Amino acid sequence: MAILLKAEKRDIFGKKTEALRQAGKVPAELYGHDTDNLHLAVLASDLRKVFGEAGGNVVVDLEIEGVKHPVLIHDTSVDPLSDEFKSVDFYKVRMDEEIVSSVPLEFVGIAPAVKDLGGILVKAMDEVEVEALPANLPKALEIDVSGLIELGQSLFVKDIPVRGDFKIVVDPETVIATISEPKEEVEVAPATVESVVVETEEKKAARESEQAAEAEE
Repeated sequence: MAILLKAEKRDIFGKKTEALRQAGKVPAELYGHDTDNLHLAVLASDLRKVFGEAGGNVVVDLEIEGVKHPVLIHDTSVDPLSDEFKSVDFYKVRMDEEIVSSVPLEFVGIAPAVKDLGGILVKAMDEVEVEALPANLPKALEIDVSGLIELGQSLFVKDIPVRGDFKIVVDPETVIATISEPKEEVEVAPATVESVVVETEEKKAARESEQAAEAEE
């Protein structure tokens, strides 16, 4: 079942869009195939729910004045303090035309090299580009790290399981993640009372020497 999101056209722009946000709405833009650029507004609560389901790779039916447009949530702006949406861009797609989109990577499992050897899992990528018809775009791709058993071992793009009608358009030899060696902990010896006293005495002697020199002058 398609994910539905209703939108309305807006004629408020610039700083005035703050009034929309205070009313619980998010300023939006629609552009893409076979459509003029439209200025829209969507309910913040609806957008939050739909974005949680669709992310940026699942087609959403954006309904405007009774007409549904197949779109991807192409870009969002979020307030770093409130975590609320400030704006959103929708990209209209053709369902019969393949597109390239970035799909997030989800790392699952526990790497024995981390658990048993103290290694550190260093992620070189958090998303990968895939090509597919809009309806075939995966929401995310899972990467199982449980096969990483040695320090220095890596996972590559070619290790990503492809389950679906899409293809990954990144060099297969690109590193996704690597197990790095644990960082050595350098112990810093605490300053002893003796060293502090010696340092104080040296400063005292220097100060007395300076005072003696000034008296001779």
